[in-house]
Amino acid sequence: MQRWRGQDDVPSDWGRCVLTIGVFDGVHRGHAELISHAVKAGRARGVPTVLMTFDPHPMEVVFPGSHPAQLTTLTRRAELAEELGIDVFLVMPFTPDFMKLTPDRYIHELLVERLHVVEVVVGENFTFGKKAAGNVGTLRNAGERFGFAVETVSLVADHHQSEAVTFSSTYIRSCVDAGDVVAAAEALGRPHRVEGVVVRGDGRGRGLGYPTANVAPPMHSAIPADGVYAAWFTAQAGDRHMAAVSIGTNPTFSGRTRTVEAFVLDADADLYGQHVAVDFVARLRGQEKFDSVDDLITAMGRDTAKARSILADQA
Repeated sequence: MQRWRGQDDVPSDWGRCVLTIGVFDGVHRGHAELISHAVKAGRARGVPTVLMTFDPHPMEVVFPGSHPAQLTTLTRRAELAEELGIDVFLVMPFTPDFMKLTPDRYIHELLVERLHVVEVVVGENFTFGKKAAGNVGTLRNAGERFGFAVETVSLVADHHQSEAVTFSSTYIRSCVDAGDVVAAAEALGRPHRVEGVVVRGDGRGRGLGYPTANVAPPMHSAIPADGVYAAWFTAQAGDRHMAAVSIGTNPTFSGRTRTVEAFVLDADADLYGQHVAVDFVARLRGQEKFDSVDDLITAMGRDTAKARSILADQA
């Protein structure tokens, strides 16, 4: 899969393509359905399929300081898009100038002149251009003028706890924020992942008999609610291990800094400086302040045993 950043990366001799557009944060089940339609259209027409996403998140430019919690890094987004059959992953820098493009300029300069689209596949609620003035109707009218087709894909919904829910990045963020990683996984089609670099902490876990990897995620990462979780821990080399992961401020020790600390089961490798991934499977309990260190150690033993039991069923 080719990866381009900005329209200047588009080769001068670029031919025609099928295009799908969106932020695609999470690449959840709704996104997967949209991408599937685009890939099928590209293969039927014998042309590449391009996925266009944006960096930073458009909300950060439109309303500075309002960047939503990020479900996936751009690198992870590209990996998932490639798995779904995308040929080109195009990241458009979302700048104030880009934000001001009118729908007509957006279509003519980018879709027609630069990408040479023969078909555009978008969600039924898709909007674009200055002040989100463009919509599916705008695309269809332009398609009649410039000779490209437009396919819309309905939003994907399912039932969770007897309620109908529409899968969206906003819904998944709310699940993660509440610590409901099971509901998040149902909407994503896989466990919610937090990536980061292992940094040195205070070393307290080793003294308690539970050495932890202190994972520092990128800014704006969607971190589950404080508590203890069963998770899969993937090291930089690709080795995957069971883990019990604590998120919070370590209230038993009057901590103030929120951390993500993974006790990796059945492994004792030096992880400092490694880029790792944590896939959250189940929440074991909320964050607690214990009366004594011994009580904390006992709880950590229970957490570890429970995490092992849950993850063993998935191994």
